[in-house]
Amino acid sequence: MPATISTLEELLIDQMQDLYDAEKQLVKALPKMAKAATSEELQQAIRDHLEETTNQVARLEQAFEHLEKQPKAKPCKAMRGLIEEGSEVIEEDARAPFTDLGLIAAAQRVEHYEISAYGTAKAMAEQLGQDEIVALLEETEEEEKAADSKLSDIAETLYGDAKNAGAREDEEEQPARKPMSSPRGTSAKAQKG
Repeated sequence: MPATISTLEELLIDQMQDLYDAEKQLVKALPKMAKAATSEELQQAIRDHLEETTNQVARLEQAFEHLEKQPKAKPCKAMRGLIEEGSEVIEEDARAPFTDLGLIAAAQRVEHYEISAYGTAKAMAEQLGQDEIVALLEETEEEEKAADSKLSDIAETLYGDAKNAGAREDEEEQPARKPMSSPRGTSAKAQKG
C-alpha cells in the first residue's frame, strides 16, 4: 500500500521518485531509438540526449541528497506507455524519412511529459525554499526544452523528404497513360495525311 503523502516535501519526493524511474527507463530506451533512426542527425541528437539523460539521473540523485533521502524510483507508468509507443514506431514497416518522423513524434511526447513534470517539481521545490533543488531541476527542464526544440528542427528538415517520397510514390502508383485515341470516324492514317 502506498505511503500517505501529507506534506509538500513528501509530494516533491514522490514526484522526484517518479522522474527518477522515468529517466532510468529512458537510459535503456534511447539506444534502441538511436539504432532505429535512419537520419544521422537524428541518431546523433538521440545519442546526445542519452548522455544528458544520464546526467539528469545524477542530478536527481543530488536532489535526493539535499533532502537527505536515498534515491528511490517509483514506477512511472506514463513513461512506460510513452516508451511503448516509441517501440511501436520502431516495429512498424515504414520507409525513411517516415520512421524518423515517427520516432521524433514519440520522442517529443516524452520531452513534453518531462518538461511538465520537471516544471511541477521545480515549483514545489521553490515553495519549499529548496534553491539547490530548484537549480538542479531547472537545469534538466531547460535541457528537455532544448531537446524538444532540436527534434522540431530535425523534423522540419525531414518534412520535405517526406513530401517528396509521397509524391514519388503517387507517381509510381499512377497507371501508364494511354495514347490519345483518334476522333470518331477517322482513322489514325487519315489524321496524319
